[in-house]
Amino acid sequence: MKDIYPSRHAAEAEMRPRQDPVVHSPWSNDAPISAAQAVQFDRDGYIVLDDLFSNAEIAFLQRAAGKLLGDPASLDDETIVTEPQGKEVRSIFEIHRQNETMARLAADSRLADVARFLLGDEVYIHQSRLNYKPGFKGREFYWHSDFETWHVEDGMPRMRALSMSILLAENTPHNGPLMLIPGSHHVYLTCIGETPDDHYLSSLKKQEYGVPDEDSLTQLAHEHGIVAPTGKPGTVILFDCNLMHGSNGNITPFPRANAFLVYNAVSNRLEQPFGVATPRPWFLAHRGDPRVLRVERGPLADPVPA
Repeated sequence: MKDIYPSRHAAEAEMRPRQDPVVHSPWSNDAPISAAQAVQFDRDGYIVLDDLFSNAEIAFLQRAAGKLLGDPASLDDETIVTEPQGKEVRSIFEIHRQNETMARLAADSRLADVARFLLGDEVYIHQSRLNYKPGFKGREFYWHSDFETWHVEDGMPRMRALSMSILLAENTPHNGPLMLIPGSHHVYLTCIGETPDDHYLSSLKKQEYGVPDEDSLTQLAHEHGIVAPTGKPGTVILFDCNLMHGSNGNITPFPRANAFLVYNAVSNRLEQPFGVATPRPWFLAHRGDPRVLRVERGPLADPVPA
C-alpha cells in the first residue's frame, strides 16, 4: 500500500496536508451528537460530552478501575506499564479484554454510536488502557499525534480513528489534565529520527522517537492555542487520531485516572507498519481481521441510589 503519510524519513519535519475527512457521516436529526458538536469536532478535532452516565454507573466504573489497579497479579504482565523512575502503575493496556466492566463500557451505545457516526463505519477497539497519574509522582505524557505512531509503528493506513478518554477521577487544571492543540489535526506533522527496534519498550514510559519537534509545536500552539478540558468523573473527552495532545506531570496529592478507548473503522484495519520492520505487540494494536463491536444499550450496571 502506498504510504501517503510518510514520517521519520527526512532530516527535517514537515507539515503535510491531511488527506482524510474528519467527520465521515453527514449530520441528521437522528445523529448521536448535535449539529454544533459535529461542527466543533470537524473544526477543533475534539468535543466534550457531559452527564452521559449516572452516579451509580460512575461508581461502578471506578470500582472496576480500582480492581485493575489493586490486583496486578490477575493481569497479563505485558500489559502493565510503570512510571519511568518508579513502580507506580502508569498504564494498563487491553482493559476491555481483562475486565468485563471495561468491555461493557467500550460497547456502550453512548460511546460506540458516536464513534460509528464520526467514523462513518462499523468500529472495533484498536487499543484500550487505563491511564493512571498518581499524586505527587505522576509523570508527563509528551506532545504527540497518536496517528503518527499508529501509522509508522502499527500500520494504520488512514486517519479514520478516534480516542475517548472517560474521566474516572476529577480532572482539574492542576493534576495533569489532557492538553490539546485544537485544529492541529488538519495537518500531519512528520517526525525526525529512525525508529529503533522494540521502541515501544521505552516509549510507553517516555517517548523519544515519533515526538514532534519544538519549532513545529511552537508554530501550532501560536496558531491554534492550547486547551485543557477538565471535568468531574464520567466526563468523556473525544479527540481525533491526529490531534496533537499531551499532559503535564501531577505534583498535587490528587491522582488522575481515565479509561482510554480507541475506536477504529473496520475499513481502516491495520496493514504492515509503514516505518518499521516489526509491528508493536498485540496489546498496543489489534491486528488481523477486526471483530465488529456489538453495541450494547441500557445502563452499565443495575442502578443503585447514589
